[in-house]
Amino acid sequence: MPSALPDGEPVPSDGSLPAHALDGLGRRPFGFYLHVPYCASRCGYCDFNTYTATELRSSGAVASQETYADNVVAEIRLARKVLGDVDLPVRTVFLGGGTPTLLPARDLVKMLAAIREEFGLADGAEVTTEANPESVGPAYLAELREGGYNRISFGMQSARPHVLQLLDRHHTPGRPEACVAEARAAGFEHVNLDLIYGTPGESDDDWRASLDAAIGAGPDHVSAYSLIVEEGTRLAARVKRGELPMIDDDVHADRYLIAEQALAAAGYHWYEVSNWATTPEGRCRHNELYWTGADWWGAGPGAHSHVGGVRWWNAKHPAAYAQALTEGRTPALGREVLAEEDRRVERILLELRLVEGVSLDLLTATGRRAAARALADGLLAAEPYEQGRAALTLQGRLLADAVVRDLVD
Repeated sequence: MPSALPDGEPVPSDGSLPAHALDGLGRRPFGFYLHVPYCASRCGYCDFNTYTATELRSSGAVASQETYADNVVAEIRLARKVLGDVDLPVRTVFLGGGTPTLLPARDLVKMLAAIREEFGLADGAEVTTEANPESVGPAYLAELREGGYNRISFGMQSARPHVLQLLDRHHTPGRPEACVAEARAAGFEHVNLDLIYGTPGESDDDWRASLDAAIGAGPDHVSAYSLIVEEGTRLAARVKRGELPMIDDDVHADRYLIAEQALAAAGYHWYEVSNWATTPEGRCRHNELYWTGADWWGAGPGAHSHVGGVRWWNAKHPAAYAQALTEGRTPALGREVLAEEDRRVERILLELRLVEGVSLDLLTATGRRAAARALADGLLAAEPYEQGRAALTLQGRLLADAVVRDLVD
């Protein structure tokens, strides 16, 4: 089941923000995340805020896919009211899920059009949607591209049938690669393939085959994530019952090294621990908003937002989300105002994962001593360190969580 929302203070019914959050609005990068919570079926490893038709049937028409785009458009208009009349061109838009492409292409275009109408898009704005390979075809992709989408991310996960089966993925091997070609033919400028490694039953050769297939398809971006067994998922239950083995950290590390070797040899450059691109332009600029503490509005059930040090989150269930908007209320359920120390720690947590690293000026005296030890241990790169930044080496990437824990202490 989807993970729980955090605790927080109440949000005013009109969604208004503290005055200090609006200071500097427009001088910081701003983007939109639109969450589409629908899936044809639930993958056994997934704990995202998603719902199948069966799960929503008892909710009535208010939670239906047919009215979903209108609900999101209503929240986009609410965002304009909350943020005021400041010039705020949107630099990035990202549709995630769930499976956004379960909706008709016209609905995705409608939501983007509302952002364009209310805020305007910055020159060269990046507009991305996620897609499952089995949910799109050439005509659908052409309609998206004509409607303003210029980047697409396909959930490939693996090229091996038995791995896809264990992950409850329904596309056939080879379909994601065909999708890349179809997206290019439709005129998409940037294409990503998502991969997962560490699935029980996956071998090193299986993982190499998946990497070879992804690279051979020619996307300009590849994301590779280690499988995390989340509590409350079917996968976690199977592991707990002993039906499946838990993959140990050494296997995950070996798979990461295999990925780095294969991707680097093919001309992909890492820019975040789990992300590689062939060019600087191929980097996911929307994710960089998150990683660098910029501003974004998250629309949709369970979506999180951040503006000027205030973070808030929406009602998770599509019915509750829709009901709030129908009644003229914000769908936000709670928020938190981040203290300066919270923001400092978050910057270290996120920026250390980037190839540019994090400024040593953000570290306390204890953190600086930890950075010096990490440098001596080969976990931080020497040249950036001499320039006042902590940046991970390849070995440091393998131990990124441990390194960041030391730096924030």
